[in-house]
Amino acid sequence: MRNGFLKTTLAAMACLPLTAIAGVDYSVLSVPEEAGIDFTQITTENDFVAMPEVNRGMGGKVSWFTNRVIDVSTDGNNLAYLSIRNKTSNIFIKNIYKQGSSVQRTNRQAVIDFSYSPDGKYICFCEKIGRNNQIYQTSATSGYVCRQITSNNKDFTPVYSPDMSNIFFARQEVNGASVWSYNIKNNFLSSYTRGYNPYPMASGNSILCTRTGTDGRGEIWMVDYETGIEECILADPVRSYSTPQLSPDGRWIVFTGSNVLINGSMQYGNTDIFVCRTDGTQVTQLTYHAADDLSPVWSRDGRYIYFISQRGSATATANVWRMTFTEPF
Repeated sequence: MRNGFLKTTLAAMACLPLTAIAGVDYSVLSVPEEAGIDFTQITTENDFVAMPEVNRGMGGKVSWFTNRVIDVSTDGNNLAYLSIRNKTSNIFIKNIYKQGSSVQRTNRQAVIDFSYSPDGKYICFCEKIGRNNQIYQTSATSGYVCRQITSNNKDFTPVYSPDMSNIFFARQEVNGASVWSYNIKNNFLSSYTRGYNPYPMASGNSILCTRTGTDGRGEIWMVDYETGIEECILADPVRSYSTPQLSPDGRWIVFTGSNVLINGSMQYGNTDIFVCRTDGTQVTQLTYHAADDLSPVWSRDGRYIYFISQRGSATATANVWRMTFTEPF
């Protein structure tokens, strides 16, 4: 598992076509195991979607850039995604239901991740500056003016609390990554627990996060930062998991997980999209394509999951896709 702070350069999310794995037909839209799921391509090659880096090792081992690099606006009409153009990485916004070009939303050098505010008025994002990653807030609709949230640290994956009182984020420290929050009203910083990819629950004082286990695999945890109660809700002796996000109805968690595929004599790892209940039960693999599927987010009504994949492209170029979500039995 690669934590976000390890991969914060433009090379980590190259928008150029990836070198195809021998024997993998990326032009295939879906595979038989995905029967019943409708896939819709949202972006085009002209949108230059930034593909999170995936690294493969021996024996099917795989690690990937876990930061959140796509999101959907509160009204459900717009998709925000990272795009690398002119050697810079910025947030672009595309209308999901209308044909047309994307609109550049930030004017920075190296944005690496972001999320919409619950009211749809703001975007908080992280930018790599020198050896540090700093978090900013900007308007979701107009202008390039930014409010700096953190400085002189390695911070990443910011996300708003449901009531917009706090921005949760991860900070790389000497002993690993930990979850922090920034109070928007009084500028107070708080440190909570070990982990990264924080995502607040719909109510209460709990957050989801990813932790790297002793075996190096990613696990999904739920932490009550008021009581200090910590619960591992998903871990596996073979798979790694990351980037949990709660469904709008609060019943499901979508996340990225590792998978091992066998192609003839070759064994290699890739990434797929999974869901589970909030208690870690009913784990269900949704995608099975040999292309890497990453960075899943829910639509605002919970009917769809958006994600990044090279599927459907003969050149293995990444795009944002949308798939239907039907609750597993």
